[in-house]
Amino acid sequence: KMAAGEAAGRYRSTMSKSKDPSGLLISVIRTLSTSDDVEDRETEKGRLEEAYEKCDRDLDELIVQHYTELTTAIRTYQSITERITNSRNKIKQVKENLLSCKMLLHCKRDELRKLWIEGIEHKHVLNLLDEIENIKQVPQKLEQCMASKHYLNATDMLVSAVDSLEGPLLQVEGLSDLRLELHSKKMNMHLVLIDELHRHLYIKSTNRVGQRNKEKGRISSLVKDASPVPLMDVTNLSTPRKFLETSQFSTPGSSSMRETSLLEIKEDTELDPEENSTVFMGILIKGLAKLKKIPETVKAIQDRLEQELKQIVKRSTTQVADNGYQRGENLSQENQPR
Repeated sequence: KMAAGEAAGRYRSTMSKSKDPSGLLISVIRTLSTSDDVEDRETEKGRLEEAYEKCDRDLDELIVQHYTELTTAIRTYQSITERITNSRNKIKQVKENLLSCKMLLHCKRDELRKLWIEGIEHKHVLNLLDEIENIKQVPQKLEQCMASKHYLNATDMLVSAVDSLEGPLLQVEGLSDLRLELHSKKMNMHLVLIDELHRHLYIKSTNRVGQRNKEKGRISSLVKDASPVPLMDVTNLSTPRKFLETSQFSTPGSSSMRETSLLEIKEDTELDPEENSTVFMGILIKGLAKLKKIPETVKAIQDRLEQELKQIVKRSTTQVADNGYQRGENLSQENQPR
């Protein structure tokens, strides 16, 4: 019993010194290796067996004393183990589901991208169809604008239609006839604008002078003014040249107002386009610029300058003669033959 007690005490002292269970084994091995006699070894072996028996008895007593707590701990441990196992299985299933969702989302993303591209294509096709529908109405609208002399709207419409027909709609074979027709109208459009410009430059302006002189003649005949009436008083007449000069040189050092005024000129479809001759000529110049026919316009003005000036002189001469003859008739009727 004393040997067993010593062995147990040695076991406890060894376990207290080191938490590692292998410490006891090392101590026993060291004891057996240092003993020289077989009897000592048998004695050591007996001590160990007694110590183990004592430990088994103590363990049995502790198990009996703490059976309820031990059973609860084992059941709790089993429950925790089962929960951990179930959680691992669920996490594995969740991972598999996530991978499956990822693959499905990739497929959906490709489908959505395809649908998005198809939507863009359909939208582009609809825009082209709307543009084609609008371009088909251009000849009729162009004819109406030309008839009402709204040349700027007509020019914008024609240039835009030709650009579309020769650009995005170039491959549409069904519009070939319309393309040729509008292209031909665009090539000849500047001729109409140049004629209108000459009419306002040389004819419309001189007609206004003549009408003003006729009014002055009528007023002078009513008041029996003996002083001669100036037939060509153009000092206060707003000619295009005076308009441009006063606009351009209005303030020293300022930017050219001629370009600004030309850019700001807009066409009002509700009003008579020829009511303001200066604005109308600005509209004509702007239309010619959109047609890129300014060089041709300058050349035409230079070529027809002499002819038009001769026509002005001829018309003015006839007008002066007619006015003089009419005044002579009026004076002779009033017995004032001078």
